[in-house]
Amino acid sequence: MSELSLREADRLEVTVLVDNYADLLLMDTTETVQRAQVAFPGTLLAEHGLSCLVKVFAGLEEHWVLMDAGISNTCFLHNVDFLDVDLSRIESVVLSHGHFDHFGGLMGFLGRARKGIPIIVHPDAFLEFRLNLPFREQPVDLPRLDEKAIEQTGAVINKIGPASTLASDLVLVTGDVERTIDFEKGFPWMEAMINGEWVVDPFHHDQGLAVRVKGKGLVVVGGCSHAGIINTVKHAQKVAGADRVHAVLGGFHLSGALFEPIIGVTIEEMKKIAPALIAPMHCTGWKAIKQFSEEMPDQFVLNAVGTTYVFG
Repeated sequence: MSELSLREADRLEVTVLVDNYADLLLMDTTETVQRAQVAFPGTLLAEHGLSCLVKVFAGLEEHWVLMDAGISNTCFLHNVDFLDVDLSRIESVVLSHGHFDHFGGLMGFLGRARKGIPIIVHPDAFLEFRLNLPFREQPVDLPRLDEKAIEQTGAVINKIGPASTLASDLVLVTGDVERTIDFEKGFPWMEAMINGEWVVDPFHHDQGLAVRVKGKGLVVVGGCSHAGIINTVKHAQKVAGADRVHAVLGGFHLSGALFEPIIGVTIEEMKKIAPALIAPMHCTGWKAIKQFSEEMPDQFVLNAVGTTYVFG
C-alpha cells in the first residue's frame, strides 16, 4: 500500500450535525471545543445516527465536506437549519458505510445541495444488509442505499474502494481499512448478500476521514468504525505517512454485549496512540464513553450535537 499525497491544512473544523446525544447545558466552550449557542426554547435534536460537517482551510482555500447524514431527514435538516448551515457550500459527500443510520438524511440533503455534487462511497455500501440476531427467529432486513434514487437527484456517485483524497488533497478518505488488530473482529451478527448468499459482512465498505493539521498531526474521524477504531487510525496513519495523531473523533462501535469485552484493550491501544483529544460518539456506547472519560480524562471530550471541534 503506497502513501497518498495528503496536504497539510492550516485549520480544520468538524461540526457534529447528528449524534445520539444532545445536552443544551454543556457550556464548557474552549478554543478547541465550541458548544452550540442555544436560545431557549429552541433545541437541537439527537438520534441514533451520525453526521459531521468537515471544513478544511489552507491559505485562501476553504473546502466543505459532509460525512454521513444521520438516520432521518427530520433530525438532520432540523439541526442544519438550527445551526444555520448553508448546504449549498458543501462540495462533496463521503458515506462512511452502507448503514441507514448514516445515509437516512441523504435524500433530504440532496434536495438542497448543489446539482452534480459528488458522493464518495465504497462499492460494497450498496449491498443488501441484514441483522441476524441469535435471539430472534428471523433476521432483520436493513434499509438499503438506493443508487438510482441518488442519481435521479443529479448527484454523481463515485464508487472508490482504496484510499483516496478530496478537497484538493486536504482530506483523506481511508477506503477499505487494513485489519492488523487481532481483537477488532467486526460485527458477526451483521450479514451482507455477497455472490448470491448471506455471509458475515466483512465490512470492506467501512471507512473514515483524516486531515493532517499543520503543527499538530493527523485528525481522524470515524463513522461507526466497524473495521475497528484502532485499525482505522493505524490505517490512516499508514496511508498518510503520519506518525503523530492529534485527535480521534466519531463512532467507535463498542456498545453492547459483543463489544464491551474489548473496551479495555481498545483504550489501552488508544493510550499508545496518545491523541491530544478524543471524542467518542454515536455507537461507542455509554459504558465505553464512561471508561474513556475515566482512563483518558485529559484527552476526553463528551460530545453533543452541535459541537464544533477546531484544530489549528
